[in-house]
Amino acid sequence: MSEATFITELFKRNRKCFGNFPDKELAETFVDSLFNFLFASYQEKFQTEAALTSHYANLKNTFATIIFELIKDETLVKENTAIFFESLPIIYQELLKDATATLEFDPAAKSIEEVLIAYPGFYATAVYRIAHQLHKQQIQTLPRLLSEYAHSKTGIDIHPGATIGTAFTIDHGTGIVVGETASIGNNVKLYQGVTLGALNVDKAHASSKRHPTIEDNVVIYSGATILGGRTIIGHDSIIGGNVWLTNSVESYSIVYHESKIKVREKYNFSDVLNFVI
Repeated sequence: MSEATFITELFKRNRKCFGNFPDKELAETFVDSLFNFLFASYQEKFQTEAALTSHYANLKNTFATIIFELIKDETLVKENTAIFFESLPIIYQELLKDATATLEFDPAAKSIEEVLIAYPGFYATAVYRIAHQLHKQQIQTLPRLLSEYAHSKTGIDIHPGATIGTAFTIDHGTGIVVGETASIGNNVKLYQGVTLGALNVDKAHASSKRHPTIEDNVVIYSGATILGGRTIIGHDSIIGGNVWLTNSVESYSIVYHESKIKVREKYNFSDVLNFVI
């Protein structure tokens, strides 16, 4: 294939696919602007109600511009814009509960303001709740784009299709993965490196429940891996660090990985492991 033919084919493909992609940079700017709209008042960025109202209007216009590239129908754009912004008060209240739960749970958190502006887990949760609303509205591509933007900033990967209840807490958070069909109840706490994943990644199972259910008041410590759509972690359970689970756990359970320490004799080297780095 010549260079001229390659460029022609690339141009045709880009034109064909163009309507399926939102403006990535504009979408990322939008979600950060929306986050600031919801929580920057704690930093006194908006000195007057008029300034906040103006910012709100700009957000609506930007959102409409983004989804027009996906929907290509002005009536549907107006309808979806109205639905999304009508949902914001509910999202805001849910996020305040998330922040409050983090403040109450984490001894390192000194104030609600600190959680809102300095905790990557809270930011990832905020973007998830925004993306989840878009997912419920069946807006294509944009929810994943936003969740992957949060993933790139925080190391926390929450699929917008997952269902997460109120008072959700992420402590540290780097390396957390929450799959598309995961269901998380209220007052759940996740530490870094937790995976709520699938046992089977066959494309034929794409429409089935592939990820676990975590009931209310569960704490999952760092490095734990819980897999499978039929796996249910019963309410008020504690899952210890580095635990690997593919089966359900009853409510009020404590599951932990037991490490054994063997002290060798001074001159007994028969069982020594040799590592080369």
